[in-house]
Amino acid sequence: MLDVAVPSTTAPCTKGRSAHVFLKTFGWSLAITVLALAVALVYGGWSAVIITAILGILEISLSFDNAVVNARILERMNPFWQKMFLTVGIIIAVFGMRILFPLLIVGVTASLNPIEAVQLALEKGPIDEPGTYAYLLHEAHPQIAAFGGMFLLMIFLDFMFEEREILWLTWLERPLLFIGKLPMVNVVVALAVLAIAGTTAGDHQSTVLIAGISGLVTYFLVTGLGGLFDVDDPDDDGNSFENTGEMVAEANRMSAKRKVGNVAGKAAFLLFLYLEVIDASFSFDGVIGAFAITADPIIIALGLGLIGALFVRSLTVFLVRQGTLDEFEYLDHGAHWAIGALAAILLVTITTEVNEVVTGLIGVVFIIAAFVSSVVRNKRKAGAHQPADQRATVAS
Repeated sequence: MLDVAVPSTTAPCTKGRSAHVFLKTFGWSLAITVLALAVALVYGGWSAVIITAILGILEISLSFDNAVVNARILERMNPFWQKMFLTVGIIIAVFGMRILFPLLIVGVTASLNPIEAVQLALEKGPIDEPGTYAYLLHEAHPQIAAFGGMFLLMIFLDFMFEEREILWLTWLERPLLFIGKLPMVNVVVALAVLAIAGTTAGDHQSTVLIAGISGLVTYFLVTGLGGLFDVDDPDDDGNSFENTGEMVAEANRMSAKRKVGNVAGKAAFLLFLYLEVIDASFSFDGVIGAFAITADPIIIALGLGLIGALFVRSLTVFLVRQGTLDEFEYLDHGAHWAIGALAAILLVTITTEVNEVVTGLIGVVFIIAAFVSSVVRNKRKAGAHQPADQRATVAS
């Protein structure tokens, strides 16, 4: 039986608006996904299509928590910078991190010029054959994991040690808030973790320590640029932020009543830069893990880049436009716990292989758990605001 749409006198057509926002946000992602799969079909047949789709799904599962974190920051930017995130940002994500970054790593590791690195990549040698592109990139995994792991660990620690009103996993987060009152405790914890990772890295001790310190330095540079340029946020009633980290922390504390989408100029540029570095850190495990599935850089670029990275960015914008993070208040917490888990996994993979499926599932589990907890919280809040007679009626 066909459903006939009947105008409602009690509620607006929110489903229609949601569908419009969904199509407007994901339209290009869906179109480019079809195009990428078509290119894969022409390039390598149906097997290439299947591998491309698998890589796209892998990237989305690994970066779903990244989308939640990015959305909280992106919602502060004006429409121009949101478009920059979907245009210039996707160019950086696809060509920079999924194509140029592996070439750069292999080129530096094997002392190859760019042309030789490209030629080696196109040879598609297996990951277990010494001298191949996939093998050299896999050999560089310890320093890549140390850099990305330490950068993500700082994001996790800064969130968990930051004073905030809403707690999710209270039995864990309340002690962390108490520990966070100690000065520079995030740096102390990060350095202790790096020392353990370095001393257990065997022959890679020096490279792991250098790469981990580089990750910390990069984090402090990116989050400290705001203080260097004396960035003011015009939407904060005259309050200024000394660094980008404070702007990010303030973004995490925003409520539904707060105006969003007004940050522009230098403040928006610094947040945009911060987003790109976060995306790079999240992409490390996906790029390395992809070579365990295929050594073909073209398929990797199609799956991780054109499908996965673009969908993650579209998801970020969708979360912003729908106000999802303000409606489901625990998603921030779930995303940061997923970031902490990913940071730990990256550091563990310096010495121990961890299946990419496990990495992706951990992030998804945290996000789903946070979403369910948010739904339960919203129902409790709605019940608490009902008049006593209505609650009695519902209970009966």
